[in-house]
Amino acid sequence: MGDSLENSELVKNVPLIPLRDLVVFPATLVPFIVGRPSSIKALEKAYEKDKLIFLAAQMDATVDNPMPKDIYSMGVTARIIRTVKTDERNMKVIVEGLNRARVVEYLTTYPYYQILAKVVKEIEDNTPETQDLLKKVLTLFEEYLKINQNANLDSIIPALRENSNDRIADIISSHLYLPLEEKQNLLETVNTRERLKRLKFLLQESLVNFMGRETPSGSARRRGGAGGRENNQRTFIPGAPFKKDEQTNEIEELRKKVAEAQMPPDAEEKALKEIERLETMPPMSGNKKSREKRDLKEAERILNEDHYGLDKVKERILEYLAIRQLVKNPKGVILAFIGPPGVGKTSLGKSIARATGRKFVRLSLGGVRDEAEIRGHRRTYIGAYPGRIIQMIKRAGTKNPVFLLDEVDKMSMDYRGDPASALMEVLDPEQNKEFLDHYIDTDFDLSQVMFIVTANSIDPIPKALLDRMEVIRLPGYTEDEKLQIAKKFLIPKQLKAHGLSPDNLEFTDQAILKIIRDYTREAGVRNLEREITSICRKMVKKVVTKGRDYHEKLTPKIVENYLGIPKYRRLEIDHQDEIGVALGMAWTEFGGELLTFEATKIHGKGNLMMTGQLGEIMQESAQAAYSFVRGKLCDLKIGKELEKNFDIHIHVPEGATPKEGPSAGITIATAIISLLTEIPVSKKVAMSGEITLRGKVLPVGGIKEKLLAAYREGISEVILPIDNKADLKDLPKKLKQNMKIHLVENMDEVLKIALTKELPKKSTPEGEKKEKAETVTQEVSSAVTKEPELTN
Repeated sequence: MGDSLENSELVKNVPLIPLRDLVVFPATLVPFIVGRPSSIKALEKAYEKDKLIFLAAQMDATVDNPMPKDIYSMGVTARIIRTVKTDERNMKVIVEGLNRARVVEYLTTYPYYQILAKVVKEIEDNTPETQDLLKKVLTLFEEYLKINQNANLDSIIPALRENSNDRIADIISSHLYLPLEEKQNLLETVNTRERLKRLKFLLQESLVNFMGRETPSGSARRRGGAGGRENNQRTFIPGAPFKKDEQTNEIEELRKKVAEAQMPPDAEEKALKEIERLETMPPMSGNKKSREKRDLKEAERILNEDHYGLDKVKERILEYLAIRQLVKNPKGVILAFIGPPGVGKTSLGKSIARATGRKFVRLSLGGVRDEAEIRGHRRTYIGAYPGRIIQMIKRAGTKNPVFLLDEVDKMSMDYRGDPASALMEVLDPEQNKEFLDHYIDTDFDLSQVMFIVTANSIDPIPKALLDRMEVIRLPGYTEDEKLQIAKKFLIPKQLKAHGLSPDNLEFTDQAILKIIRDYTREAGVRNLEREITSICRKMVKKVVTKGRDYHEKLTPKIVENYLGIPKYRRLEIDHQDEIGVALGMAWTEFGGELLTFEATKIHGKGNLMMTGQLGEIMQESAQAAYSFVRGKLCDLKIGKELEKNFDIHIHVPEGATPKEGPSAGITIATAIISLLTEIPVSKKVAMSGEITLRGKVLPVGGIKEKLLAAYREGISEVILPIDNKADLKDLPKKLKQNMKIHLVENMDEVLKIALTKELPKKSTPEGEKKEKAETVTQEVSSAVTKEPELTN
């Protein structure tokens, strides 16, 4: 076939890799193994430069070091998608074919081939005759896929319908099991119509051959050209894994075919060696099982050694191990650790693996949006690979590891599917005995895996997925707990990492508390460890310059010298009580926070203004609070001039931070009532609760985190809904001892606690009549005593 080289594009200084038994077509993703040193150097050079490489098949696959004359001049330019080092000598690479191209000149031959190539312009043909021919080819290809046990019709046909005629022809060519010379002929046929004619003939011939055989998949495996190998690596066509008896029958059939073929002695000897190699390969690699430790005392020791506090979590893990001792095959358990960053969710998973004697693997789900990442790709896709669940099981090397699914709340979905739906099968003990990965195309038992899921927030997790988990919440640490964690874990760890000893650097409790209060604002200890690391680095410099015996005792003043100006300041809560200012408690992904709610009145017509980046739900809560206040003041005969003369402005400082949720309702109502009655709000009280139009106080979430934030800021009293009473059970003892917690049902109770003076009593109908009668009497008396006007 002639090439159309007019208006073609020159590609200069592109590295070339010769391929054994493999022809790459444009618009296809192809994986292959690179093993020759020259090919690896060419691959590395291309990856460093622009990831562009030239791929061409070598004429004889047995030649280890092919010369230019041994390589076909027609190949493809390709883009390197991914490279993975499989061992010390070999690399796996995935490429995407771009354009047909022909070698014009070999510029260098050492240490790798570098060429001048010319892109070949294809001759497109969109005539009605070509379209009819394409329909026939697609029909034949569909029949071919149905007969071929290794292909997936549903995954290939839709891809074909979304491409141009020439690309469709190339995709079909890449999926056919053909001799190398035939595939090369298809690559060199640049006329689309001629290529389709050839494909039609080849498909018809293949269908006739398939019909006459009992095991078309075996036939397909024996044909060459579907996959690539280098450095004498055996090529395997993707297909369903053999069972032992099926493999034996296949081997015997291959030997029989070789005997009947009457090959030359050398070819027959090589064919029989290949069959022997195939026979020695295991049909399926079965994972071994870790021997599980069930010593409760040892497990408890390990958990206490690795983590401070977290008693509820540790108790649940020990319960699980106890059940394993009494029940041989207990039902699988899925633990979900929900909590802010830095509280030890991931490290706790590692400790569980150590305590149980299992392998540990971690899979981060943050940003995963493709269902195939979980279930794998069907092997009919070029470049397909197993899902990440199977990959991590393989990495663990056992079938019962501790498997941590990290950041499950950060998953998303798009047109490629919903990974959360795929996870339902993984995490359901009733289903994961027969987990189907599309790549291995057979059931895999995940029931012995101990799955642990972590998330910062429970809200983004789909309810159906959450229903399959046992949720264990890990709240933030108190100041005292952070102090102990720093002394027992963080400081020894960083001293060792920096080559220091306690003789070089001594942390006082006051210095640690200074770091916690002024340089971190978090529920966990991640930033605390970061600041300790920064101090250790500065100390290393002093030890190096002044000698190994240098010693320094860290005080709060020295901390400020090392870390600079404090990053955070404590909320100003120790000033005098103010009118129209109330303290609220908020929950965030990073723990609890205190917020100041300010209210003021300005000239207007009774409207409510809100500023401070308040979310939609918080704005609705503020509207409900305002409506309640207006009703309340109407009953108290206060603020009669409000609707005619004034607007109320609510502001929450730190306007750059978005704020959301209904829990600020009672705080906003308190601030407004304080403003209009001119009664100050106590600065020692913080509150959280949703409000209704009738003044009822409804329960809210994040209680422990909110109370920890209040405790951290020195608040001595808090107001909470009475329905949150059950949430107080898990509070630290020190917090309960040093904080007074008021549980309320309605706003009247809130106002009695929060305001420094009682509100005026509500007027009764009898009182109103008496007041009205007194007013009339005063008016009559005034009229009687008034002197008459003099007239002329």
